Amino acid sequence: MFTNVKFSYIWLLTALVLLAFLDSLQEANADDVPKSKLSQNIGGPTMKFLYCYSCGYRKMYEEYVQIIQQKYPYMAIDGQNYDPPGFNMFLSRLIGIGKMLVICCILSGVNIFQYINQPQPSWWSWCIENKIYACLMLFFFCNLIEGQLIQSGAFEISLNDVPVWSKLETGRIPQPPELFQIIDSHMQFTDRAVEFNNGFAK
Repeated sequence: MFTNVKFSYIWLLTALVLLAFLDSLQEANADDVPKSKLSQNIGGPTMKFLYCYSCGYRKMYEEYVQIIQQKYPYMAIDGQNYDPPGFNMFLSRLIGIGKMLVICCILSGVNIFQYINQPQPSWWSWCIENKIYACLMLFFFCNLIEGQLIQSGAFEISLNDVPVWSKLETGRIPQPPELFQIIDSHMQFTDRAVEFNNGFAK
């Protein structure tokens, strides 16, 4: 029986380490957004996307990159995760740290309530007796809350550092024809401004 209990603890620790690794890997992927092949093009027009990674908008960003590059092969495109407001990010990190501390206390069987001179509640006794279920439930529940906190719903587009579309303001993502019209109008305006400046300089 001692061997079975020891094996269960080893399995539990392995599962939690794996879950923590996958969780940190997902956060790293949110910041590690692949840049377009043309993003190294210097001097040409540049389009930048800031999108909500946790909302699943990365796939949409990649689709827009392909569509835009087909029509504007000279366009440099860049994209990255849109960071939510500072308080939400801070609260999300705080919940993540608290989650890991509570999981460690459950695994070690520590009664954290004795440190604040309070009787141990029945739900904490249940967590100590059912370590695997308690840790998994806590892990996924906290991850759900963290995900909700960092979901900004953003899909912001700028062209040559000039904002041209904001999902936060409009409440929707532009259709490709709309985006093409915005790009064409912006490029025509830019070309006219350059011609005017060149003519004025002469």
